[in-house]
Amino acid sequence: MVKDSNRKDKKDREDSSEYSDRLVAINRVSKTVKGGKRFGFAALVVVGDQRGRVGFGKGKAKEVPEAIRKATDQAKTQTLRVPLKEGRTLHHDVRGRHGAGLVVMRTAPAGTGIIAGGPMRAVFEMLGIQDVVAKSIGSQNPYNMVRATIDGLKKEVSPRIIARRRGKKLSEIVVKDDELKELST
Repeated sequence: MVKDSNRKDKKDREDSSEYSDRLVAINRVSKTVKGGKRFGFAALVVVGDQRGRVGFGKGKAKEVPEAIRKATDQAKTQTLRVPLKEGRTLHHDVRGRHGAGLVVMRTAPAGTGIIAGGPMRAVFEMLGIQDVVAKSIGSQNPYNMVRATIDGLKKEVSPRIIARRRGKKLSEIVVKDDELKELST
């Protein structure tokens, strides 16, 4: 009995959390059977809390709303936490790839905005990134673009994590602007 109630509580907390979702792509798919073709729909959805968590999912069903619901449920179970610099951009430039799709993401100064194509823009908006410059090279398939973007975001590491791995203080890892000017002269 205790396990069942814990499961329900966890599911309630998941549903009540403020995830927003974005429909990236919807396709009509068909299956050829003896009597003809049976049509269905496939949906690609990206969800996020706009504070550093993002996930994507895909769903198939005979009706569009059911496909979107399935994709949203899958995306909520597969979320990823990404460390953000000042809560608005990436810590460092990063590349992600999936299949023939390559995505290059660069950190940007405040006020730049999201400069990215369709599926990548959806991921960045759901993640909560406000300033980023991104370019997709190769495949324009939305599934591959989303997967490549997520692959790149998995490689994102904050200076605090790097310092902890190396057993050093954060100040030893991060070079401040004043120190950078002194080094360059």
